[in-house]
Amino acid sequence: MLNKKVNGITCALLAAGILSGCNSDSTDSTDIEVQEKVTFTILHTNDNHGRFWQNDDGEYGMAARKTLIDTIRAEVEAEGGVALVLSGGDVNTGVPESDLQDAVPDFIGMNRIAYDAMAVGNHEFDNPLQTLEMQRDLANFPMLSANIYNADNSRYFDAYKTFDINGVSLALIGFTTDDTAKLSNPEFIGDLVFTDPQIEAPTVISEIEADGGADIIMAVTHMGHYANAANGSNAPGDVALARSLEEGQLDAIIGGHSQNPVCMEPGDNTAYADFTPGDDCVPDQQNGTYIMQAHEWGKYVGRADFTFENGELTLDSYALIPVNLKEEVIVLDENGEPELDDDGEAITELVFIQDEITKDPELLATLQFYQDQGSASLDETLATLTGGPLNGERADVRSKQTNMGRLIAIAQSENVNADFGVMNSGGVRASIAEGDITYRDVLTVQPFGNTVTLATMTGTEVKEYLSTVATFTQGAGAYAQITDVNMTVDCTAGSVDIISIGNKDFSETDEYTFSIPSFNAAGGDGYPELEVIDGGTVDADALQAFFVEQGSIVATDYDPIGDIIYANSTSSEGCVAE
Repeated sequence: MLNKKVNGITCALLAAGILSGCNSDSTDSTDIEVQEKVTFTILHTNDNHGRFWQNDDGEYGMAARKTLIDTIRAEVEAEGGVALVLSGGDVNTGVPESDLQDAVPDFIGMNRIAYDAMAVGNHEFDNPLQTLEMQRDLANFPMLSANIYNADNSRYFDAYKTFDINGVSLALIGFTTDDTAKLSNPEFIGDLVFTDPQIEAPTVISEIEADGGADIIMAVTHMGHYANAANGSNAPGDVALARSLEEGQLDAIIGGHSQNPVCMEPGDNTAYADFTPGDDCVPDQQNGTYIMQAHEWGKYVGRADFTFENGELTLDSYALIPVNLKEEVIVLDENGEPELDDDGEAITELVFIQDEITKDPELLATLQFYQDQGSASLDETLATLTGGPLNGERADVRSKQTNMGRLIAIAQSENVNADFGVMNSGGVRASIAEGDITYRDVLTVQPFGNTVTLATMTGTEVKEYLSTVATFTQGAGAYAQITDVNMTVDCTAGSVDIISIGNKDFSETDEYTFSIPSFNAAGGDGYPELEVIDGGTVDADALQAFFVEQGSIVATDYDPIGDIIYANSTSSEGCVAE
């Protein structure tokens, strides 16, 4: 391990005759002192995305999280250890009650829980920088990112923070995905520069060494975990970072961004285990670096118990602890038989998978104020949805055409009277269930505040544009939801063959218009930069207006109709990451 303070350990071994060559005449007492065993615990969450409040089923929520973390911290400290609480970033964006209040309740909750540090996530840039500055001032803990620079080449955030753990020094480096440059609204990030973490990491480690070194070096990141470094259209993540360094330079990575529980198949660091809440979890380990991530929304608190002794760091145990998560079970009668409803179907109910964690009453009362304040005027009915849900689930909308993605593309294209619509899947954040559709639903699905823009191109230009956009790989937020274009996408050649747009045969010489979110028109998600007319309508408002105009929505009316065919791909739904 680089920069380990092991002179005393080495000389002690030499004195015992295990090694030879140490100068036994040294009078420096530190050279003959064997370091005592130190234990400590890392507790971590990531991708809170505005979930300061528990959901409608009473799952997760920061008040219950505080009780759990307080309990673990007291246990660790009673045994002479130290607990550090870390966040893998993306505190912002996802729930209207939080979004409308600039995530103030989330940061207040983190302060009360006593987080020690957080990585800066890409969604911290969903608002103008003055909002981010307000959040930085509000936080009682450092926001870390070594690879975000101002125009004058100074870092926008601190690169790292060093913690004293009962005499052992732990340096914690922050990294943010360099995809942020294309994932964030260019109007907000201004002159900021996002450098490659793989290039930045050795530089920061050298800075730590020049500043006196550290016994342990870890990173808290918002870069994503991609098994075996298969990141597709996403920027390289934690696995690639660990592999890029010399073995032992980085002890652990506490991550976020990909929003998956990083639990690997035992003995196989290239494949994810089929993890369900309450299961054992084996974190990834690459090139001597432990890599951990706790899914999303505060559903889990990751707990890693370490021992540092004689210059060696050992992971003693690891777990993802569910925070009041529930599972559906069949209700049994007094004879142990399933209870049936009037249709003869088994009755089910949601029950906690583990003992319920009591919500911290003081934090709950504080957050109740913000929950009530944010809830005002969000529940007015806009339209009624029948025929099933509108599917905006992250795993689905980023890997195939869905009715939600297509509906949004249609709503935006109609808003600017375009021939077709293009919508990035990363801008679709939730599903809408059957029943009444409210403004709360709209803001949950589209929380970013982008505007709807209109692009005009010749057929030749459209073909070139879609050859890039339609071939973004599955799993990435760049994966495009496209409506009113009948085409074949050649994933190997990176090209498209357009048959028709709208109800008219395609012509390379004709002129076409299409809607595109301002975020993507400005180059967001790696889309080609465009000259567009900005209609000035916020995406959520365009969706709201569409619902109001329709009044009644039938989900199946927006299901994919087979107008996009993906060729030379192992998936019929999109191009696959290599």
